[in-house]
Amino acid sequence: MPELPEVETVRRGLANLIVGKVVSGEVHDTDKGFPNTPQDVKQFLIGASVIEIRRRAKVLMIGLSSGYSLLIHLKMTGQLVFVGETRFGAGHPNDSLINDLPDKSTRVTLTFEDGTKLFFNDQRKFGWMRLLPTIEIPNIAFMQKVGPEPLSTDFTANDFIQRLTRRPKTNIKAALLDQSVVAGIGNIYADESLWGAKIHPTRLVSSLTEQEKTLLYTEMRAVMNLAVEKGGSSNSTYVNAEGKKGSYMDFARVFRREGLECPRCGTIIQKSRVAGRGTHTCPVCQAI
Repeated sequence: MPELPEVETVRRGLANLIVGKVVSGEVHDTDKGFPNTPQDVKQFLIGASVIEIRRRAKVLMIGLSSGYSLLIHLKMTGQLVFVGETRFGAGHPNDSLINDLPDKSTRVTLTFEDGTKLFFNDQRKFGWMRLLPTIEIPNIAFMQKVGPEPLSTDFTANDFIQRLTRRPKTNIKAALLDQSVVAGIGNIYADESLWGAKIHPTRLVSSLTEQEKTLLYTEMRAVMNLAVEKGGSSNSTYVNAEGKKGSYMDFARVFRREGLECPRCGTIIQKSRVAGRGTHTCPVCQAI
């Protein structure tokens, strides 16, 4: 599943492609991936122009002039492919990014007045596109539960520490992966942040000092900023809004480097399982 830097890369790419375009048509295969009534589609999607592309955590939002927004969650294998004067693909890197569309993985097709199209493809059918009044989006269950944006200027080290402190009996990796603590951090960037702060992922939140929590906050933001700058991490399942692989993995210090030397101390990186996820650590730098 793409993490925050990957989804932010998609947002930036689409903002350059479809803002200002007017939706003239919509086709979908099942209501699971497009759970919207025909009446809402006709009234609030068709004929509306795209005014902005937003992101909250891992959810994309296409803001419309009708006062509604189209929320999109790519989940594990979702893609957004724009086909028009040029072609841009975003998401899971299978052949649908380059083949003729629609194909068997296409769940939703949006057509714009100028003849260009945006395809939502999803092999595993876990993703969705949901039409909602823009003003109501902050009140839906997901938005009420999701934590602050890690790169927001309003999100301080003190905020981070306070949110962690509410989970004293949780191991620190599970806390980082909990979207109600901080939005958009997944497995890759949790491992990278913990390595940077020299914290073992199995340590309980209650065992961390204020200094360690502050350092983790700093490392987490540094890692996320670098990942956004580098277009995310391809991790074999993701490409950016121009069909190019994100390059963050070229800069990874610990993730997927098991059996290789730690770039800080030279010890061999180990892989284990923490919080139900494959986890990469340096047994010396991150000693318990």
